[in-house]
This record gives sequence, structure tokens and C-alpha cells, in this order.
Amino acid sequence: MIVGVHGTLETTGPDWVHVRVGGVTLEVSVPANTVSSLGAIGSQVTLHTHLRIRDEEPVLFGFSDAAALGLFSMLTGVSGVGPRTALALLSSLDPARLQTAIVTGDTAALSSAQGVGGRTASRIVLDLKGKLEDAEFAEVAFSGDVDSQVIAALTALGYSPVEARAAAAVPAVAAETEVDDRIRVALQQFATRG
Repeated sequence: MIVGVHGTLETTGPDWVHVRVGGVTLEVSVPANTVSSLGAIGSQVTLHTHLRIRDEEPVLFGFSDAAALGLFSMLTGVSGVGPRTALALLSSLDPARLQTAIVTGDTAALSSAQGVGGRTASRIVLDLKGKLEDAEFAEVAFSGDVDSQVIAALTALGYSPVEARAAAAVPAVAAETEVDDRIRVALQQFATRG
């Protein structure tokens, strides 16, 4: 299994790149938004990869970070979602936005990806929502930034990760500079909603 590629960026296309590794050039299918983030031709790139054998031909899928690779693997585990559909989703939505869309059940955002209809979007939400909520909480609990600390505190108090994220994004909460103040204002927001 090839789990990563590090080499020189040789050529790019709309959803693929050629990376020279030693004396071999590999074609790697990537999300469209990854192509522009890799830098100029000739620069050194590192991609997290997933190898698939399709019609007896190896196809290498690459991602700029482990989170995108993890989402790709989860998406391809959903019935009816193949590698191309998963790549289309990661091309139209960055990993954080894609995860949020799944957790909140935003099928319209998922359907904005090429080749993803309402039925497929609903299936993705149904299959992955619970898994991503658990993964999201674990990710947030160990992160160091202020918003993540607020979200972790609110989820520890019994609010769902979705509610906690929404509360952290409220302008009155985000305006506070200290974690304790943000948590206090977020709890006040929950209290006024009743």
C-alpha cells in the first residue's frame, strides 16, 4: 500500500497532479482545490495517499492533509459513493465544511458537488453523521485554539457538538477574547433561547 508521496511537482490538471519521486513520475488524483494549494511546478510536495485498484489498474488518490484522507475513506465506505464522488465532495467543500455539512444534515451543501444528488446526500448524512460527531468531539477536545476550547467546554456540559459550534460562532461570543468569557456569553445565549 502506498500511504504517502513526497517529490517534485511536475504537471497539474484540473483534478490531478504528476509528482516525480526518484526516477518515477506518478499521476495522483486530487481534489480540485488541492491543485492550487500545492504551489508552483518544480516545488516539493507531500501528499497523503490512498491506492485503489480499478479495472485492474492502480489509481492513486492524494490529499494535502490526513483529515481529507480520512473523510475520503469514510465517504467511500458509504454505499453508492465511489472514489470519484468522494473526490467531487472534497473538491467542492473543504474538509471542515464537509464535516459540518454532514453533522448538521445540510444535504443542499452536499448536493452542490458534481454527481451528488439528494438521495446520495441523505445517505451520506445517515451513514456518517454519528461517526463524525464522535470524531469531531475527539478532535475538538485536544485542540488548543480558543474556539475549540469553548466548543470542548460546551460539549462537556452536555451540548451537542453542532450546538456548541453554532454557539461559538455567534458574534457576541466571538467578540470576547478570553475563553472563560466566551463560555459565559455562550451559556447566556443558550439561556435566552430557552
